[in-house]
Amino acid sequence: MSQHDHELERRARDLYLRASRDVDPAMAGRLRAARRTALERPSPHSTVRRVLIPASAFAVVALATLMVWQPLGGPSSAPPAVVQAVDATDPSDLPPDADSTDPTLYKDLQFYSWLAYNDSNGQGRSTK
Repeated sequence: MSQHDHELERRARDLYLRASRDVDPAMAGRLRAARRTALERPSPHSTVRRVLIPASAFAVVALATLMVWQPLGGPSSAPPAVVQAVDATDPSDLPPDADSTDPTLYKDLQFYSWLAYNDSNGQGRSTK
């Protein structure tokens, strides 16, 4: 610390000690009572903690319940041909899910690649 900081600290301490000696007894009593009252009151953090602990416990139980209780993801009741027909009418350019398509389609991937390449070049099938 520099000399200026030491001087400032000394002056602040002297001013505090002089002011605390000059406080009348009635004011000192009120200050002590206010201090006791402030120390006796529960802090807002403990009040918040009392509310957050049950709320977070409820949230954890709700999340665990949702994770455990999920609808069964078994196979669909529709036959595979119907599932393929629904996927064929889908206008998206994304390939179908491997779980929802017929496994025999993946047997001839080279043919389908060739077909897609030729179809994009304008050499697709002609309809008469």
